[in-house]
Amino acid sequence: MPPIRRLVLDVMKPHEPSTVEFARKVAAAAGVDGVNALLLETDREVQNIRLVVEGDSIDVNEVEKRITNLGGTVHSIDEVIAGDEMVESRDVPQDWLPP
Repeated sequence: MPPIRRLVLDVMKPHEPSTVEFARKVAAAAGVDGVNALLLETDREVQNIRLVVEGDSIDVNEVEKRITNLGGTVHSIDEVIAGDEMVESRDVPQDWLPP
C-alpha cells in the first residue's frame, strides 16, 4: 500500500499538555519526521490546533491514538498526501474566482 507522507488534522485539545508537548508526543509516532502545530483558537476549556504531520510512512492509527491519549479529538482530516512523492495542492480552474 502507498505510504502516507502528510496529514493535516484539525484537532481539539485540552490546555494541558501544552501545544509544545502535544506536538512532541505526536512527532514521536512511527514514520513521522516532523510536526507543525498551529493554534487556531483558544477558549476557557479547550484549544483548537491544526497539526501538519509529515514523514516517509506515517502510521495514521498511531498518530490518532497519540492524539486521543493526550486528551485530544480529531475533528477532521483536512489533507492527505499518499504515494512515493509529495504532491502539492494547485489551483484548478473551478477554484478561480474573478476579482
